[in-house]
Amino acid sequence: MMFDEREPKVPKVPHSPVGSQRKNKTGSWRDKRPVINISKCIKCGLCALHCPDGAIRIDEEGAHINHDYCKGCLICERICPVKAISSKIEEE
Repeated sequence: MMFDEREPKVPKVPHSPVGSQRKNKTGSWRDKRPVINISKCIKCGLCALHCPDGAIRIDEEGAHINHDYCKGCLICERICPVKAISSKIEEE
């Protein structure tokens, strides 16, 4: 199929390369901070899998959040099957 010159051209949208969020600390953007109760964490990894910022890691103790990169979307809180993640209002 040939490109029809009458069709509107879609403008290019600027974007950041994959993984570039590691270069920019964005933790200051949030108004709520996720908090993990390690004693409840079952280390399933769902929070880390769904974190859009890659700010969560899982180790033998449980989940840990790098708040320098967490934007506070709280997807982790909603996805946790055992409710080990809660949120609190960010303090200045």
